[in-house]
Amino acid sequence: MEYPNRAGHFMKGNGFNTFVPAKLPPNPPIQYDAEMQSLLSLADRKLGRLDGITQILPNPELFVAMYVRKEAVLSSQIEGTQASFADVLSAEYNQLEDQRRDDIGEVSNYVRAMNWGLNELKNFPLSLRLIRNIHKELLQNTRGSHRNPGEFRKSQNWIGPAGCTLSNATFVPPSVPDMMQALGDLELFLYEDDGLPALIKIALIHAQFETIHPFLDGNGRMGRLLITFWLCHQEILTKPLLYLSYYFKQNRTEYYDRLMDVRKKGDWEAWIKFFLRGVAEVADESTSSAKAILKLKEDCSTQLYAKDGNNSNYQRLLDVLFEKPFVQRNDVINILGVSNPTAGSIIDVFCELGILIDLTPKKSRNKLYAFAKYIEILNKGTELEHSTESNAEE
Repeated sequence: MEYPNRAGHFMKGNGFNTFVPAKLPPNPPIQYDAEMQSLLSLADRKLGRLDGITQILPNPELFVAMYVRKEAVLSSQIEGTQASFADVLSAEYNQLEDQRRDDIGEVSNYVRAMNWGLNELKNFPLSLRLIRNIHKELLQNTRGSHRNPGEFRKSQNWIGPAGCTLSNATFVPPSVPDMMQALGDLELFLYEDDGLPALIKIALIHAQFETIHPFLDGNGRMGRLLITFWLCHQEILTKPLLYLSYYFKQNRTEYYDRLMDVRKKGDWEAWIKFFLRGVAEVADESTSSAKAILKLKEDCSTQLYAKDGNNSNYQRLLDVLFEKPFVQRNDVINILGVSNPTAGSIIDVFCELGILIDLTPKKSRNKLYAFAKYIEILNKGTELEHSTESNAEE
């Protein structure tokens, strides 16, 4: 059943119609059919398993740091950047064209905004003020830096293909006065004791934020950050490891369609089911990655002990590679405090065992080596599509 005004209504303007969001939670209330109950149970179970595995990781903070980078890459790719996870990890060693350097800069900003926001949440509640400050970190010194970072818009924006105008936009968010009212309502909803399951509540929050579209740029990225911030602040997650950009990227068209169906048809249920599937899939993928990394660490360590169990430098370098999977000989010299010949011998052993691969076999100087199996685990889903599809929600 459709409820055309359930999520809000369209207000006629001068040649275009803006959307005025209704308050949350939806009215009529969310209908919990068997499918939604099953998806909610599955998503909760998968999320709990992911949260549990982080407790047995040898260095959970390192795993989190790498996943924050991966989320930054995926979320930025949705908005059109052409930087892969491997590009970001190896950026310090590569000469990049201006476009790719700018893309990596946007990814780095996302990482900084995520870490800054998570740190602020230790002392301050998730509020409109904090959202503005996180947005400022997100857009600072990037291609969006001229579009009022950290400030809610004071003019009308719109969503649609590149080159479209207000009159032929796919969707026109609320006017500035309606936007401010909707933001105030959303802030109250963040902490309203309404009995809604946490995952359903954050599904509503994310969709509502994207509909309000309060910034001139960066709304998509900020809305995806909001998911992680809210779940961490509510202590649903002990570590920030649920990143739905992977799922949204893989199902980009359905993601936009589900959001539009909420606005036009009031179909919150289909959106929530889509969101819950994403939570289950992404939590499962992250758990599998964590297990694969644990096994890789164990296998590599066993190989190195078998080669020479008395050489502590082998294990020390292995630990470093999980934080810095691209290295040159000078890195090994500085990290381990060994001579040039010793560093070369250690690298040779790692290459012999297949732990490192030589990315520059024809170069005799400044050779670059990669911890390829580790990068392959984390790189999943960040491969570049080289698509010309224009974003519809940023």
